[in-house]
Amino acid sequence: MRDVYIIGAFSTAFGKKPETGFKALTREAYAGLLADAGLETGAEIETGWFSNCGMGSWGQRNIRGQVCFTPLVRDGLFPERVPMVNVEGGCASAMMALSGAFKDVASGEVELSMAMGVEKTFVPGDAERTKEIFEGGIDQIDPEEWRQYYAAAGETANKPFEYGPDRTVFMDTYAMQACYHMAKWGTTQRQIAIAASKNHWHGSLNPKAQYRFEVSPDEVLADRPVSFPLTRSMCAPIGDGAAGVLVCSKDYLDGQPAHVRERAIRIAGLAMSGGKYRDLDEPGLSSVAAKKAYARAGLTPADIDLVELHDATSFCELYQLEMLGFCEPGTSGRFIEAGETRLGGRLPVNTSGGLVSKGHPVGATGLSMISELAAQLRHEAGDRQVADAKIALAENGGGVVGFDEAACAVAILARADA
Repeated sequence: MRDVYIIGAFSTAFGKKPETGFKALTREAYAGLLADAGLETGAEIETGWFSNCGMGSWGQRNIRGQVCFTPLVRDGLFPERVPMVNVEGGCASAMMALSGAFKDVASGEVELSMAMGVEKTFVPGDAERTKEIFEGGIDQIDPEEWRQYYAAAGETANKPFEYGPDRTVFMDTYAMQACYHMAKWGTTQRQIAIAASKNHWHGSLNPKAQYRFEVSPDEVLADRPVSFPLTRSMCAPIGDGAAGVLVCSKDYLDGQPAHVRERAIRIAGLAMSGGKYRDLDEPGLSSVAAKKAYARAGLTPADIDLVELHDATSFCELYQLEMLGFCEPGTSGRFIEAGETRLGGRLPVNTSGGLVSKGHPVGATGLSMISELAAQLRHEAGDRQVADAKIALAENGGGVVGFDEAACAVAILARADA
C-alpha cells in the first residue's frame, strides 16, 4: 500500500440554505476544492466518491453523484468518463467516501482521487421530510427489534425509552447512554454542558460554522429540554452544506509545485468498523476503528495533538474521548471540566465547533472534519489555531444499530514533515 496525501480540502459554510440546491452546493465545494489544491480543472482526477444520505427524499434516489457533477462535466471542470461511486452510510457517509478514494490511491490503481459529500436536511415547512431523511439511519424493515431492545435496556440505562414525536429516535438513544454513564461513573449534566459550551465558543471563531455565538454552561443547561439530560444547545442543528477532499500518491505529489507539496497532509492511518446490538457495558465500534487506525499509523493516543469527533450530541464527546483512548472509562467528564479539550488545553477537541455548532449536514460532515484538520495541520486556522499541530485524528460515525452507530471511520492525519 502506497502513502496517500491530501492536497485539497474544502468545506462550504454550513447552515439553512433553502434557496441553494444540491448542484449549486456541489459546484461551490468542488470549485473551492480545486482552488485549495492549486488546480484550474480536475482533469487529472481518475475516480470520484460521492457521499449523500437524503437526496432520495428530494426525488433523486439513484445516480446522485453523477447528477450533481453533470453540469461540471459539461463545463469542462470535471473530466468525462470518470467513474463516480455513490456512498451512503448514515452520518458516516463522508468518511466512507474518503476511505474509497484513499484505497484507490493506496492500491496503486489511480494517482488522484476525489471524495465529495453534499447534503440538504432543512426543508422549510416540511419537518416530516427532514425526519424521513434521518430515520433512514435505523432499521425500518423490522423496527420492533430496536423498540424491544431499547425498552429492555431502559432499566439498565436508568432512563426508560420514550420515543418522542418532536425529535429523532437518535436523541433518545444518546440520552439513554448519557444517563447510564451518569449513573455508573458520576458524570454530571453540567460536564456535558461544559462540552457544549466549549464547542459553541470554538464555533464562534469559525467563519463557516452554522452557529457563531457563545453559550455559557448555565445557558446550555437552561435551554429547551430535548431528552434528559440533553438540551437543545447540546444537539446538532439541521442544516445544509458540502465538503470535499482530493487525495493523491507520492509520485503525483512530487510532480506538483512547491506550494502544493508544502501544504500536503499525509493520511497516516484510516480504518472503519461496523455496529451491532451490544450491551451498554461493551465498548463501542469506534474503539475498534481507532485501534486499527493507530496500528496502521504506528501511533498511540499520546501522539495526537487535536481531534475532530462526531458530537451529534455533546454527550458523544465524553463517550468518544474514552472510546478513542484519550481517557479512561468514566473520566472524560472531569477531563472536559478541567479545560483539557479547549483551545489551549492538552487535547483540543472540535476546534471547528463540532457538529453542535459548526453544523451537521450528514453526508458532508466527515469531510468537513478533514477540512478543519487540514487547516490546522497547515497552520492556517486563524483564531482557532492549535499551536504546533502536527498529528490529528477524526472520528465519524453514522446510523444506529442498538447503542452502536451502524458504521464508523477513524482517520489519523499528519503533516508531511511530522
